Amino acid sequence: MSATMAESPISTSRRYDTQIHRRVTRTVNVGGVLIGSDHPVRVQSMINEDTLDVEGATAGIRRLHEIGCEIARLTVPSLGHAKAVGEICKRLKQTYQPVPLVADVHHNGMKIALEVAKHVDKVRINPGLFVFDKADPNRTEFSSEEIASIRERIAENFEPLVTLLKQQDKALRIGVNHGSLAERMLFAYGDTPLGMVESAMEFVRICDALDFHNIVISMKASRAPVMLAAYRLMADTMDQEGFNYPLHLGVTEAGDGDYGRIKSTAGIATLLAEGLGDTIRVSLTEAPEKEIPVCYSILQSLGLRKTMVEYISCPSCGRTLFNLEEVVQKVRDSTSHLVGLDIAVMGCIVNGPGEMADADYGYVGKGPGVISLYRGRDEIRKVSESEGVDALIQLIKDDGRWVDPP
Repeated sequence: MSATMAESPISTSRRYDTQIHRRVTRTVNVGGVLIGSDHPVRVQSMINEDTLDVEGATAGIRRLHEIGCEIARLTVPSLGHAKAVGEICKRLKQTYQPVPLVADVHHNGMKIALEVAKHVDKVRINPGLFVFDKADPNRTEFSSEEIASIRERIAENFEPLVTLLKQQDKALRIGVNHGSLAERMLFAYGDTPLGMVESAMEFVRICDALDFHNIVISMKASRAPVMLAAYRLMADTMDQEGFNYPLHLGVTEAGDGDYGRIKSTAGIATLLAEGLGDTIRVSLTEAPEKEIPVCYSILQSLGLRKTMVEYISCPSCGRTLFNLEEVVQKVRDSTSHLVGLDIAVMGCIVNGPGEMADADYGYVGKGPGVISLYRGRDEIRKVSESEGVDALIQLIKDDGRWVDPP
């Protein structure tokens, strides 16, 4: 770096930092999994089995947990479902192990919430539906008296749940959805990120008045730009008022296939790169098990968690000296269990050594039928293409960094 660049105030801005600086939050404990800026960004999902199906729900939770889901959510639309959660927890303990669980409570679900809070580690409520009144198509406004009355009713209904969670040292997620804002919020703020934030803050302030702070906030929307604006505004609003609660990120109803993954990544990764977000869920219209690899790939791509081998490979071009796609797959098949390593497979010598400088090992096309193997920036030796993958494995073994695959 030149002296001019080194002394430039622009160069010292965090905007140009190569490290992500996470927004500082308190720690929230969810069944032994710690959420907040002092801990890894956590991965969550939600089972799609009916909670009344105790065997099916237990199996669904176990499948998710075994592939890396750290917190599992289930839906609790009735008192019967809430009681079934108790049986699910017993079954998990008997046949597998306890898994951190979140109960999703719906319309006017106070009795349900109080019952299920006895069994789970976190309760999620939607402010727009917690005290739910059917919209009046003839209404044109809310009077200040009506608003005050509704807030009083919310606080009165909400207090028993907050008190129970506080007594049991359990957590609460205040989960706002763009598509389910309360009617009075729509009148006051429209269908906007500001309306979402005010909806959440109403509940945050009630919790604060009750000295309860085991809170996580989510501001989900099905459109990434709305989701981005809502989370940014929520973080700024909380920080201004002295609330350092963690954020759970997600683009709701993202869809399926490539587009669902890309849409989720557009929202989640953008905020994570800005330092916002402490737990994530990729919401796909697919089996929930398919959400987990996407979550971890997002986190690894940003350097926030490392749970797999990082493969660096160039796009194929006219300079590529071997079948790059085929070789990358061979290298991956042989080394994908070596979690923690960065391995580069580059098609030619032009950009290969420079682009793979941060990798632990490199496999670079040197000439027709010839491969150069690298340790970091240092070229170790040349081998024939037919020996390339085996020679790479031997180099890793020589360095004592090889472990046999499970």
